[in-house]
Amino acid sequence: SKVGLLLSCVERRNRRSSAVQLKFCVEFVSLLVLGTGARHRVKPWPVSALTGKFHRLDLPPESPDKQFVLFVGDSHLRALVDRYVRMPDGCLSFGFLSTPGASAAELRTELLNADIPRTPDIVCLLAPSNNLTATPGIEAAGVAFDGLLRAARSRWPKVFVLDFPPRLASELAPQQFLREEFRRVAVKNGVKYCVTADRFPLDSRALWSRDGIHLSDDLGMPLLAKLLWHFSFGQLQSPLPVTPPPVSPPKSPVRPFATTVVVKGEVSRPRPLDPFKETVVGRRGKVKVCVPPLVLRECFVVLNPIRFSTDKLAAMDRIVPSNLDIPMGNRSKVIGVILILTVCECIHINSACNPI
Repeated sequence: SKVGLLLSCVERRNRRSSAVQLKFCVEFVSLLVLGTGARHRVKPWPVSALTGKFHRLDLPPESPDKQFVLFVGDSHLRALVDRYVRMPDGCLSFGFLSTPGASAAELRTELLNADIPRTPDIVCLLAPSNNLTATPGIEAAGVAFDGLLRAARSRWPKVFVLDFPPRLASELAPQQFLREEFRRVAVKNGVKYCVTADRFPLDSRALWSRDGIHLSDDLGMPLLAKLLWHFSFGQLQSPLPVTPPPVSPPKSPVRPFATTVVVKGEVSRPRPLDPFKETVVGRRGKVKVCVPPLVLRECFVVLNPIRFSTDKLAAMDRIVPSNLDIPMGNRSKVIGVILILTVCECIHINSACNPI
């Protein structure tokens, strides 16, 4: 009948809509489950009175033949602290300061108040990826990270930063911006920043757990542990970074108090380069005066081996006899007479050369 045919059509539509809804739910769940790896069940940790977050400090026993490395970070270190994942064996011993969910500012607070009795040979800061949501912008995250670096360097001499693993549950562009900001701040503080994002290929979903944030215990965390060991050993072999001292801006020289000098009348000035041109400066301004050049005429004087005439020599001998010793007091008089006679002789010679 017509009624039965109508009911069958309605039933088919309901089945079709149910299939569409089921397909949509499957696709939505597949988007939520970004990783395919397994992760351990979280153990309860003590809650910090400083930040209100789970916090744990785990230090290894002292070993004289091993160098001590301290890792400071968030929940990415949790599997290592609870020994679900082991660090590679070797010549290094490892301690952990882990605060899951902490931002850079909260890690700074825990770091400054941590009771660590011995000085680590090197400290590795795991870059805090929680600042993707804990701070309002990239610049604010950089300021908080700068405070974390300064706090670490105030306690320990050798510090470096390891890049945070990528997140599948977050957009890649903000992660890259945050990574570049952290690297810029580290370089400004003279701290080595080790990039590891390329070691976690995004198409290998088994490296992450189902939340798309934390690494898996079977593949992702063992890879992170190897990177921690590798970069720690490499930084221990490198010398301490030398931070250049801050350069203070140059101070402007203080000029002494200068008085104003007013000159009236003629003003003297340096001699001009042209010796045949003079400039007289007076009240009426500058007046250029041309000075004719000096013309030298040739003068030929017959050389005479006798400089003075016989009469002058006789006069000199009368004043100062040549056969007597000259006392010390009369020497000045003798020199004066000689100079006078010499000038007279020169005048006589000049008049002979240039007759009037």
